[in-house]
Amino acid sequence: MARYTGPKSKIARKFGEPIFGEDKVLAKKNFPPGQHGQNKRRKTSEYGVQLREKQKAKYTYGVLEKQFHNLFDRAARSKGITGEILLQLLEGRLDNVVYRLGIAPTRAAARQLVLHRHITVNGAVVNIASYAVQPGDVVGVREKSKSLEVIADALAGFNHSKYPWLEWDESQKAGKLLHVPAREDIPENIKEQLIVELYSK
Repeated sequence: MARYTGPKSKIARKFGEPIFGEDKVLAKKNFPPGQHGQNKRRKTSEYGVQLREKQKAKYTYGVLEKQFHNLFDRAARSKGITGEILLQLLEGRLDNVVYRLGIAPTRAAARQLVLHRHITVNGAVVNIASYAVQPGDVVGVREKSKSLEVIADALAGFNHSKYPWLEWDESQKAGKLLHVPAREDIPENIKEQLIVELYSK
């Protein structure tokens, strides 16, 4: 499956949640898209509910099927609660950290900044969106890119205190990952246990 590039409102309506951020269309049409979107639908099977949750996580973080499966395998091999570790691994992706730091308005925009070599990790340019940021790493904006309008607009008025596992240095236009976020700090409405149950079948 290639990365989804279609209307984001359509996906948000499918899940009934603004998974890509504030969505004006969803606010007006809070029902699934399509001809029969407003009709009462049949009860979804247990498998369907679990699959839907996995798809929601993939769309939210912009991860493809193979990448997601690899992250799940890594989480399953780690000590601790598999579902929680999976979300922590997704949160640790470089594109997501750039988004959480307010450097980009969306994860898709953050991915573009990374791919176009505007982002550094510990002072070195990294252009791999899936790069795993570790506690202590400093993620910043490349010196030549600090004047970019898209970055300035995203940072204007951004509340960095929303994410206590990150520390922002405005003068350097860089942020440090202090520690791996606890599950209760991750704001995404994802029922990770359903994803674990899906992969356990």
